[in-house]
Amino acid sequence: MQAHYASRITALSESITLAISTLARELKSQGKDILSFSAGEPDFDTPQVVKDAAIQAINEGFTKYTAVAGIPELLNAISVKLKRDNNLEYSTKEIIVNSGAKHSLFNVFQALIEKDDEVIIPSPYWVTYPELVTFSGGKNIFIQTTQENNFKITKEQLKAAITPKTKMLVLTTPSNPTGMVYSRAELEEIAEILKDTNIWLLSDEIYEKLVYDGTFVSPASLSQDMLERTITVNGLSKAVAMTGWRMGYVASKDQKLCKLINALQGHSTSNINSITQKAAITGLNGSADKEIEIMRQAFKERRDFACERFNTIKGLKASKPDGAFYLFVHCAEISKDSMQFCKNLLEYAGVAVVPGIGFGMDGYFRFSFATDLNSIDKGIQRIKDYCENL
Repeated sequence: MQAHYASRITALSESITLAISTLARELKSQGKDILSFSAGEPDFDTPQVVKDAAIQAINEGFTKYTAVAGIPELLNAISVKLKRDNNLEYSTKEIIVNSGAKHSLFNVFQALIEKDDEVIIPSPYWVTYPELVTFSGGKNIFIQTTQENNFKITKEQLKAAITPKTKMLVLTTPSNPTGMVYSRAELEEIAEILKDTNIWLLSDEIYEKLVYDGTFVSPASLSQDMLERTITVNGLSKAVAMTGWRMGYVASKDQKLCKLINALQGHSTSNINSITQKAAITGLNGSADKEIEIMRQAFKERRDFACERFNTIKGLKASKPDGAFYLFVHCAEISKDSMQFCKNLLEYAGVAVVPGIGFGMDGYFRFSFATDLNSIDKGIQRIKDYCENL
């Protein structure tokens, strides 16, 4: 039999971050001494209070199907959280719970983007955004940022990128891979440009709780206009160390959009894991806030340490991120080919980092400091030795 595959699926590329993480694990399993800084995953365990809620759900037999959008208690917990933390008013009919924020994004793109729709994405970007646009039939419009401008788009760049075909702007704050955070003033400039257009703003806020300098501002909170055009995506993977639990959510004032996403999800995954839903309520209602703050403080300490160490290495330059748990390190003075640089680093130094080309910006690599200080120290020392030996 000669197989013919759908063009939309063959157009997809493998995630470079997952590919590097997989290769690092394979080398480790072969007995090689590998230090991996490639995964976007906290090294902390899920808070015990969240695990206890899940265990209770299992013991009480909460193991059946639920409503596609999520149980009422969870939808209410998200609504309360958005009001408490972000000053956003969403009813439970304006929220859909998904199998992780990546699934949330997939549903949004499938519901809104079609052939020839243009989606503006600041570069560097999280690797999945362009793939989702392509899969939906849309066209990626990248805005190239610079390290000198803290990897943020300017209002002039945004104005120049907008055309009659522009359907959506994707904004991530704090950012993966750069860790930059947009200020209120910067978001207000973007809001002014979007005013009187039909452009959606997709706001990915998954790193919201991991801010070290400045204050997190949700774009939808800026004005009624922004509230109506913004689709807010968030989850518990990063802030509450619940990556494997797979819980994300979409919030939108457009109830028809929510109904469309609900229909799509009803024919694909249906509801998310029932046990995760019960645990997520505890992760959202403030019960785990103490553990979240402990993690944030630890990440801040690691950020400061790693950034200082990297900037002692000749040929490398790391800007201090305001949030998330990544350094986006400039390596073009050593090698403009980030893929080759990272392959050599893995082979000769036993250090796994992610090449910047995967995020749309060559000459950089992403270093995750979501691991212990000792490993960070050893890893950066290996990188320093490798660079100096060149």
